[in-house]
Amino acid sequence: MNRLQTDVSPIPITIFGLVGIPEIRSGDNLGKMILDAISRNGMEFRDRDVIVVTQKIVSKAENRFKRINDIVASRSADQLAKKLGRDPRYVQMILDESRRVIKAERGIIITETKHGLICANSGIDQSNLPAGVFTLLPEDPDASARKIRKSIMNKTGKDIAVIISDTFGRPLREGHIDIAIGISGMQPILDYAGKMDKFGNRITVTAMAIADELASSAELVRRKLDDIPVALIRGYSYNDGSGSAAELNMPNSKSLFK
Repeated sequence: MNRLQTDVSPIPITIFGLVGIPEIRSGDNLGKMILDAISRNGMEFRDRDVIVVTQKIVSKAENRFKRINDIVASRSADQLAKKLGRDPRYVQMILDESRRVIKAERGIIITETKHGLICANSGIDQSNLPAGVFTLLPEDPDASARKIRKSIMNKTGKDIAVIISDTFGRPLREGHIDIAIGISGMQPILDYAGKMDKFGNRITVTAMAIADELASSAELVRRKLDDIPVALIRGYSYNDGSGSAAELNMPNSKSLFK
């Protein structure tokens, strides 16, 4: 079990990487597999635990696969592929999973996905898969999180939250971080607007993307190459609620960059 602990709060926050989860196949019950992994790691769920699950295993369980040999490229995909030096069938997959193309250059297509996410290549991924096979993002990551949460809560009776995470680049920063693309059982944003700081100044705009922060912290114990797709975060006091990860998508009316 990978473990990270921080004592910056009155109640320590502890993050556990759950080892021993087998290769996920289409149709697998992720809630049950996470419960089995908790048991193998010598743990039990507690109320207010947060489970962070990688998008990759959710997509695998939900059969969100595409095989490049099954794709027929359109004329627009063929034209864009020639510009970028990419396989037209791969470009077609990207277009099929997007609402619009924002930018395309240096072999990368930045899109707005059907979920409203702004990311490279519509979130399509080929890591840890056979040649010619790709995973797509879950069709409804919030629904995926709700399904996992319900499965675990029905078996344990514990009130937990679930986050589906994925790795994203950042347009103005080097390096990648994990963000929340699906949530269940918590509010994704902690809004400080209207509160007073210690000098008596009223906070007007600060709202923390708590779900993204938790998703990113989980990656510290999962790590990309360690085959640990699930982490448990214990000790963080989140706000309950039926929030959606879509609340984290910046609307066009507020964006300075779209």
